[in-house]
Amino acid sequence: MKPRKIPLRKCVACQQMMPKKELIRVVKTPEDEVLIDLTGKKSGRGAYLCGKLSCFKLAHKSKALDRALKHSVHANIYEQLAQDFIRVEDEFLASKERDHDDEE
Repeated sequence: MKPRKIPLRKCVACQQMMPKKELIRVVKTPEDEVLIDLTGKKSGRGAYLCGKLSCFKLAHKSKALDRALKHSVHANIYEQLAQDFIRVEDEFLASKERDHDDEE
């Protein structure tokens, strides 16, 4: 049987290619709302970040999210994303562990 192709995406902060399921998607919706999309299915322009807080901080410092989303991300949105990112990081890492356990 032919092995399944694993979709790869690049982290906008560290520029590392990783499987899509190992990255967190930040999306700019058609209503110009910037939020975290754990499902990876919300409509809008997406950018991917590693599940590390250091990558989020680097993306904020270098304005990588602004470039990737082709939209200026305001400071208050970054603050909200930072809070969401910290909350989501634990949830994301837990789901990654579950997926890894399921494969074995």
